[in-house]
Amino acid sequence: MSKPLVSIVMGSDSDLPVMQQAADMLAQFGILFELDIVSAHRTPEKMFDFAKKAHKRGIKVIIAGAGGAAHLPGMIASLTPLPVIGVPVKSSSNTTEGWDSVLSILQMPGGVPVATVAINGAKNAGILAAQILGASDKKIRTKVIEYKAGLKEEVEKKAEGIKKGEG
Repeated sequence: MSKPLVSIVMGSDSDLPVMQQAADMLAQFGILFELDIVSAHRTPEKMFDFAKKAHKRGIKVIIAGAGGAAHLPGMIASLTPLPVIGVPVKSSSNTTEGWDSVLSILQMPGGVPVATVAINGAKNAGILAAQILGASDKKIRTKVIEYKAGLKEEVEKKAEGIKKGEG
């Protein structure tokens, strides 16, 4: 039985609709992943344990989504040797449109990097995780290349449709 290579964690179940996009992309690439709720504020012991042990369990990349103050990605990054991709999640009750999450994830101190994608950009987080894994796994890299070729074909088809008046 294969083990997951990517761990997708979020601060709350309300983040799942956004974070599911990362899971969907990883599934499309055939990459095994795990999904969990790990709150930096409500379950700090779980977060600490998760971050310290993820690499020992065979995880290669962590995708962490959080809204509001968004401490989860940075706290995990401070405790793990693995690459962490932060997804700022726009909360429905958030009056700052998700900018507080962006800045909390983006403005990490030197020595504690977190790759950051757009607000609600979990799809790109899944793709970036695949690219990171693909740097040392030819099978995954080939799938990423095929995916990008598919994006190009899609744009070319749409462009032809517009030229023909179908758009």
